[in-house]
Amino acid sequence: MPRAAPPAPLESPPGIALRDTTEHDHAAVLQLNLESEAVLSPLDPPRLRALIGQCWYHRVACVDGVVQAFLLALRPGADYDSPNYQWFSQRYPDFVYVDRVVVSSRARHARLGTLLYQDLIGRARASGIACVTCEIDIEPPNPASHRFHQKFGFGEVGTQSVAGGRKRVSLQELRLRA
Repeated sequence: MPRAAPPAPLESPPGIALRDTTEHDHAAVLQLNLESEAVLSPLDPPRLRALIGQCWYHRVACVDGVVQAFLLALRPGADYDSPNYQWFSQRYPDFVYVDRVVVSSRARHARLGTLLYQDLIGRARASGIACVTCEIDIEPPNPASHRFHQKFGFGEVGTQSVAGGRKRVSLQELRLRA
């Protein structure tokens, strides 16, 4: 199946700002992660600090100054125990891995996830990175995530069972260069 062209870049609407995560944002990031923990791995303050310390990309999207979304992504060579990140590390010499993107249920209409992905992809292209990678839950299914990634042109490159076999994921890539 041919991959879709990524959505046209969005201008940040008035009142919406993307910026790097600061320590002052950690409580909001932890709360957003907790709201979506059914489809994410848990985070506590020490793990969040350690994860952000490994991230190549760690940004928040704010609406009127309030953190409503975040995206964390890593490059090869991070000391990170995620089996999905490790899957890509074992197979790809050059990538950026989206560990998690979370949007508050109160701000889903604002397209913050799309803004964060466009920002990440633009930065990855400008840095000459070969591809953006991620995983999507397929057992249990996460159709919203599948649709979201499909609109950017992500495609499946593998699958694996995680969480002691309780979950199965589709490992996805968006090729930025050959």
